[in-house]
Amino acid sequence: MVEDKNKDYKSLRKVFGKQADLKSLAETCVCFANAQGGEIIIGIEDKKDDPPKNQQIDVEAVNTVIKRLRDLTDGVGIVNQDIVTHDNGGEYFCIRILPSTRTIATTSTGKVFIRVSDNCYPIGSDELTQLASEKTAFQWEIIVVQKITLEQADQNKIASFLTDIRNSDKVSDFIKIKEQFEILEFYQLVSPEGYLTNMGVLWLGKPAQRARLSYPLTIQYIVYNDREEKIRKLDWHFNQYNPKELLLEIEREAVELTYSTELPDGLFRKSIRQYPKEVIRELLINAIAHKKYTVSGDIFIEVYPDKLIITNPGSLPLGVTSQNILHERHRRNPHLIQILSHLKLMEGEGSGYDLVFEKLARDAKPLPEIESDFSKVAVTIYSGTINPDAVSILDYIDKHFSLSQKEYITLGIIATEKKILSTQLAQKLQLNQEDKMRTWVSGLVEQNIIKTQGIKKGTEYLLNPELFSQAKLDITPSLKTLEPYKLDALIKEDLKYNGESRLAEIKGRLSEVSEDDIQKAVYRLAKNKDLEIQGGNRNRTYQLSKKK
Repeated sequence: MVEDKNKDYKSLRKVFGKQADLKSLAETCVCFANAQGGEIIIGIEDKKDDPPKNQQIDVEAVNTVIKRLRDLTDGVGIVNQDIVTHDNGGEYFCIRILPSTRTIATTSTGKVFIRVSDNCYPIGSDELTQLASEKTAFQWEIIVVQKITLEQADQNKIASFLTDIRNSDKVSDFIKIKEQFEILEFYQLVSPEGYLTNMGVLWLGKPAQRARLSYPLTIQYIVYNDREEKIRKLDWHFNQYNPKELLLEIEREAVELTYSTELPDGLFRKSIRQYPKEVIRELLINAIAHKKYTVSGDIFIEVYPDKLIITNPGSLPLGVTSQNILHERHRRNPHLIQILSHLKLMEGEGSGYDLVFEKLARDAKPLPEIESDFSKVAVTIYSGTINPDAVSILDYIDKHFSLSQKEYITLGIIATEKKILSTQLAQKLQLNQEDKMRTWVSGLVEQNIIKTQGIKKGTEYLLNPELFSQAKLDITPSLKTLEPYKLDALIKEDLKYNGESRLAEIKGRLSEVSEDDIQKAVYRLAKNKDLEIQGGNRNRTYQLSKKK
């Protein structure tokens, strides 16, 4: 069984017996309540698919546990479901935790936690204000404010929405066969009483109705020249479009985002978009989907000669940072995201930044820069390619190998860097454990696309030169990827012609090689008595050993 943001598995020993830890289980309940709710399945061990055979659950004991958990928590809605009998005869039970949409859930001792992905994070006093703000943001979608009926909404938008849903291959037949009102109610666009929710107004309302939302969806598009002077400006402040129409309108009008650059490709030229189409759409949709609709502020799209910055009001959700955004999953507007996903306007829950990283890596472009504070999130992507040679390499690999999305992201980083330490690669991949990096690099190593040198934290990854010599790619050689024994020979040759030198002087003459690699090589040669050392630490010099 796989744990995620809505599901957690606990051993029966966690609940009953001498090893029971109901205080820890109460913290898990608080985590779910402060997020989007979830289920705690008790009686199935982590990484197991079924309970122990013939495991029996006592109903009275379960009721006692539920009562105790309610005593240990405050603001947590706990629903105990029926005991389930597995096919193997073993029993287990589930505890369903309702989302606490109006209050902050806590333990009885006042501790606050939140669930992000499959982890629980403690909330400090400085983050309580943000958590309270997140509560109102999560509740915004389903609130009815204006009491607008379906008859008063824009009938063309209702018909268009229903057609799009019924034509989407991402929507199940179970939903498609529902009546009009049932479909709109399923997507939280109307309340059971028949009134448009805030999100219903956003998608189906008329411009005047949409304008009366507390903070409607407004966007500014600004183009700057190389002196950072505004040369073009568009804005969408008149509320005539729903999110889908607005996205298509921006893509039509933002011509600067469609420009391409030509790079040499052997005897030909290869055209690469400055900003990949998929990346632009994903970032625009992310700005719309994750906007905090309970605070004022426009979405800004700023285009400079060398970069694009998209800024939307509201911080990243609690638990998600610029250092873990590639892996953590958290939805601020879950119903809006579900609609955008079902209409095939976005990749789907949690996979957006994977796509952004992959597309940028494939074009050998810098990875996105993400800045977040309490009031806004800004994402910057650059138009240029770090290493034109890497584009030819990645294009060749794409034609001859079948790689996963993780492997493409990893390969793009290694190709642009030419050579990178495992610790540096883990940092770029936002991984805090090298064990987790194996799934990102093992396939590339097994297929001989990349090579490794060094051990443990000194492990380095670089492209396999033999592969590209066979492909006859016109790649400019780089001293950065020299193997250690060749670098040793290069340093010896340098000292042969330049004589006694300080380490800084050697680094200056071999400027294309990593300074760390030069330092390691010099220390290695000195240790092996290939170089003689003169002077103290500050004035230390190196020269070839006379006896050699």
